[in-house]
Amino acid sequence: MDKLDNHVYCLDNHVVELRGAAVFVDHTLESAPDASRRSMEATARRLGYLPARVARLAESPHLLDGFLKLSGMFEATALEPVAREVVIMTIATRNGCHVCVAMHTGKLVALGAGPDVIAALRDQEPLADARLDAVRVFTLEVLATHGAVGEEALAAFLAQGFTRQNALEVVLGIGAYTMSTLANRLTDAPLDAQLAPHAWEVPAA
Repeated sequence: MDKLDNHVYCLDNHVVELRGAAVFVDHTLESAPDASRRSMEATARRLGYLPARVARLAESPHLLDGFLKLSGMFEATALEPVAREVVIMTIATRNGCHVCVAMHTGKLVALGAGPDVIAALRDQEPLADARLDAVRVFTLEVLATHGAVGEEALAAFLAQGFTRQNALEVVLGIGAYTMSTLANRLTDAPLDAQLAPHAWEVPAA
């Protein structure tokens, strides 16, 4: 291992940064654990490139595969696509995952969400659309109460045309994207160039 400076080292032709005792490598298909390679290949085929976040999560095949399966299950729920993105963006901004916010900003653009919706989600502000804001508020309420949502809060969610099934699907989304946002922050995943137009920073305290 050759020391480059106080924070960066060269390890098996990979440049990695040290943050305390943690070292996370940007894995390639050649360097990744065997069990991660199928998920990496599938992601690269779907997106046209291998995201840095996936390259780092590949260190744990179980986490990488688990997240991809959970997120795929969330995508198959009865919640409409933009409502699902509201759940994801609410978690991503709350947990300060700049990579997730940028990626799902792009997803919202692709879904045709209005600029006002996207800006409000990025700024953690209420949404003008009452139905979508009900998703945002309910997501935050589930988190604030650790799932012990009161009858009034649940009724407000259901009043916007959602179902008890949808309420549980929000929990699924929270679980999937809590996993990814925390893992991305732990690995200090960098922003890929493809996401640069949607870059986001955690607001100053």
